[in-house]
Amino acid sequence: MNRAARGRRRDGYRSHRGSPRPFPLHPRGPVRRLLARLWRLLRPVQSRLMWLLNAKFVVGVTGVVRDDEGRVLLLRHRMWPPGRQWGLPSGFAHKGEDFRQTVVREVKEETGLDVEAGRLVMLNSGFRTRLEIAYEARLLGGELRLDPFEILEARWCRPDDLPEDVQPVCHPLVRGETVP
Repeated sequence: MNRAARGRRRDGYRSHRGSPRPFPLHPRGPVRRLLARLWRLLRPVQSRLMWLLNAKFVVGVTGVVRDDEGRVLLLRHRMWPPGRQWGLPSGFAHKGEDFRQTVVREVKEETGLDVEAGRLVMLNSGFRTRLEIAYEARLLGGELRLDPFEILEARWCRPDDLPEDVQPVCHPLVRGETVP
């Protein structure tokens, strides 16, 4: 047995004679092993613990709805602040809902129109408790019927002819740019 191998245990640590014991939080240290065993024992409630220990947030989903002429659907929202009431159809995802389906549902609820969600054009997590997602959406049909509780007015606009009080994030989305 060579000198370097002497004093080492099978797990690679030196024995307590001659050098200090491994740091308790070392990947193979005793505290880590204990935590791993405890985590395995908690398997039935692991997902609940992870939910309690991690951040909670809502997902806002927006649809950039275009018609066959390339115009974009803008809505004047009743509950948005004055000076920024014009924006794209949007709403919050329900728990477990596919985000593309959220676009389809929100456009239908707010306008009565049927759309098909396309490519992802924005994913923004810069908010503390909210994630913002936007998809392009193609108009399939339906009759424009506004939800009077949420929407004051709807307008089909060319990308270069937006209302002055449109939400700032709408400009790059309407131009077809992907927003980082």
